[in-house]
Amino acid sequence: MITEKVRKLAEDYKDVTIGIFGSHSAKEIGMSAKAWGFKTVVVVQRGRDKLYTKYNRWLYDEFIILDSFKDMVNEEVQERLREMNTIFIPNRSFAVYVGYDEIEEKFEVPIYGNRFLLRAEERNYERGQYYLLKKAGIRIPKEFKSPDEIDRLVVVKVQQAKNPLERAFFYANSPEDYYKQAEELIKAGVIDEEGLKNARIEEYVLGARFNANFHSYALKDVFGDFDFVGFSDRRQVNLQGFLNLPAKDQLKINVPVKNEEIGHFGVTMRESKQEMVYETAEKFIRICKKEYPPGIIGLFGLQGAVAYSPENDTKLEFVVFDVSMRVPGDPCIGPTSPEMRNLSLKHGVRIEDPLDLTMMEIKRALTDGRLPEIVT
Repeated sequence: MITEKVRKLAEDYKDVTIGIFGSHSAKEIGMSAKAWGFKTVVVVQRGRDKLYTKYNRWLYDEFIILDSFKDMVNEEVQERLREMNTIFIPNRSFAVYVGYDEIEEKFEVPIYGNRFLLRAEERNYERGQYYLLKKAGIRIPKEFKSPDEIDRLVVVKVQQAKNPLERAFFYANSPEDYYKQAEELIKAGVIDEEGLKNARIEEYVLGARFNANFHSYALKDVFGDFDFVGFSDRRQVNLQGFLNLPAKDQLKINVPVKNEEIGHFGVTMRESKQEMVYETAEKFIRICKKEYPPGIIGLFGLQGAVAYSPENDTKLEFVVFDVSMRVPGDPCIGPTSPEMRNLSLKHGVRIEDPLDLTMMEIKRALTDGRLPEIVT
């Protein structure tokens, strides 16, 4: 099995190069790795490389430039990574562009984290995030199996026709509203019939949105179970443009809302309400360990909203509607999160970025000869 192979390989590592996928959070990973004294190698796709090879080249010691990201599983590429004693940090782009089967069966390079959990981020996978959230007893939005069941405001989450990383949400309050908007989006080329067939229809949660970001440790005897690193929210194209307008002017625009993520900003939550978020993380970590041993290793995110309970309109609950099984794309968290400043005190070293926790665990595992415990 691939896990035994890569753990055996990691046993012989005397030093470590941090492997980075040239997309998503590559700058953030590079900055943290350099701050902790690691060498770095970034794998980039030709035509998408200038951000790394020119504008931020000081973050990376080595460059591997491929014609296609799928070429990462070619033996000569993997051998080069192994020769550098690489531990690879997975992000969303790595999972999508390389592919789950390739990562689980062919990518024989140690990964910090659980490579078999990456697939569970898929919303239509039978043992994916919704399966895990339900098993954990975490509140999620009510799902509607058919457009004809819609009896309240819903959000329809559809894969964009031309972008495997992004979805094209739309909102509807009746079956008629759903079919009308779906037809318009298909005509505009934003979505297609196949994407619509696999779309998720769920109640729109009327609450304040929070991406709650955490780090779950493999070396629990050293660092504890997990750390909370902070809250963020998303900025999305072209939704942000709509929201910048008064309601009367929004009604003048007849353009599909894409909800394509373009950035993040840091937010905070009242301390008296934060305990429920920690408890949600604990439940999720426990179920992932049971369903996908050894469970979550490294950063993960629970995207949700704080909303009133349907049974009690004075009780607030944290409702989770999306999960990141790897590095969340939130570089804003470091400078904006009070939790990040807390972690420097807790661990007795300077922590400036969520990925510092990843580098800290890799450094400790390397020093203690325990690298096989943190990789799959």
